[in-house]
Amino acid sequence: EVQLVESGGGLVQAGGSLRLSCAASGFTFGWYVMSWIRQPPGKGPEWVSGVDTSSGVTRYADSVKGRFTISSNNDKKIVYLEMNNLRSEDTAIYYCAAVDWIVVLTAPDQYHYWGRGTQVTVSS
Repeated sequence: EVQLVESGGGLVQAGGSLRLSCAASGFTFGWYVMSWIRQPPGKGPEWVSGVDTSSGVTRYADSVKGRFTISSNNDKKIVYLEMNNLRSEDTAIYYCAAVDWIVVLTAPDQYHYWGRGTQVTVSS
């Protein structure tokens, strides 16, 4: 059974930092693209960042480029999202998602597996 379990969310002031983690199980981690997708209150899901775990190639949405860093530990089957200089518009539920593909996809509906999410709230 595929499981993605996020952790690390919380309440932080604008300008602060958080690190999200996603523990994966039930599939061959190194064959999958892993992404973070967020859903702000009252809005649809928005792809944030992704990593091709086999090549290490990463991609970022323009809105987070230079502030967020995605990484993966293939031995531990964990994906991280380091978030710095957080803004109020980063407030959202952050989901970890996985898809069996060869490049990082940026459309949320292309991802097959999703975690339950972790709440990130940035106060201004």
